[in-house]
Amino acid sequence: MGVLRYAILGLLNRQDMTGYDLTKEFQTSLSEFWSAKHSQIYPELKTLAENHLVEFKTEITGNVLEKKLYSITEFGKKELLEWAENYTKIPPLPKDEFKLQLFFSDCIPAQQRIQLLKNQLEQHQKWLEHLNHNLTKFDTVPPTKESEFSDYLVLLGAINREESSCNWLNTCINLCKKRAAKKSDT
Repeated sequence: MGVLRYAILGLLNRQDMTGYDLTKEFQTSLSEFWSAKHSQIYPELKTLAENHLVEFKTEITGNVLEKKLYSITEFGKKELLEWAENYTKIPPLPKDEFKLQLFFSDCIPAQQRIQLLKNQLEQHQKWLEHLNHNLTKFDTVPPTKESEFSDYLVLLGAINREESSCNWLNTCINLCKKRAAKKSDT
């Protein structure tokens, strides 16, 4: 059973949504740690409805535009709760193309390796800036709504991950520069 179903159930547990609304959540709130395209979301919604985990009402917008407003069923809430209470094993390491590239960077000139590292650093810095901007929606640690507190915790994790990546990349750049300086001295 795919995890996407639980992401959708979790969002619908917070509020009723259309497929479009769900897609937007994956592009905003969940984008810090999970991704799904609309081409994945709509088939999953169909499966969830067939399995009686969600239900929908068809609404008419304007003169003819139909949209489905999905809500979680009691059966869906039960399944979400069972999943949420289970301890998750650490997944196998995710594939990281850049680290694979860096691992084999001994085949390129030292300056090119430094440029690869600088490019990655710039991307992580931009993402960190984005995450820190998202953090501004919280004045303090959210005291009341559990969904906001959960969002806050995940956002802190994403910021920590990006800060760590930036620190590691800066260390790598400095090591490469020192090594290049030593080679030029000899």
